[in-house]
Amino acid sequence: MGIDKQSDIAANIQIGPTDQGMVRIYIEAEGGIELPLDFDPEEADEIAEELRTAAEAARSMGSKPAPKKKR
Repeated sequence: MGIDKQSDIAANIQIGPTDQGMVRIYIEAEGGIELPLDFDPEEADEIAEELRTAAEAARSMGSKPAPKKKR
């Protein structure tokens, strides 16, 4: 699966500071998967900028219809 492909996997995400001064992105997915990801504040800022850039790109794509499958 690539980053630009749809997925049927459901997950919950939480974001917040840790008691150690890090920023945690906590992902909980189906099947009991728990993934705590800790970043220093500078890395978190970079991730936030990447999210903003991706959101702008997605917004500019609009709601294009899915390509037709070849038979």
